[in-house]
Amino acid sequence: MADRIDSVQNYFDTLSARFVPKASKGVDAVYQFQFDVGTWHVHVNDGEMNVNQGEHASPASTIQAKEADWVKIVNGEMNGLRAVMTRKMKVEGNIAAARKMQKIFPTN
Repeated sequence: MADRIDSVQNYFDTLSARFVPKASKGVDAVYQFQFDVGTWHVHVNDGEMNVNQGEHASPASTIQAKEADWVKIVNGEMNGLRAVMTRKMKVEGNIAAARKMQKIFPTN
């Protein structure tokens, strides 16, 4: 598993270490992440990924959270489902595609 992160920027800087290409076979989706410190999008396409800062015109799924909460989720200190239930994280768009992220980008 990848090392702990301390910021959203650190998460995206190390995302390639978290990426599981085998889990993304057959997937072609753009995941957009909106945080209080900025927006990124990740295009996953059949075993490959590309990270870009900024918004995408038509993401499959959008995840919204505060940086501090995302850091806790990625470091395994907060459960993602619980974060959604307590409104610390919001997921919009294709929920099935968003759920695949758990295997494509596993958390600590």
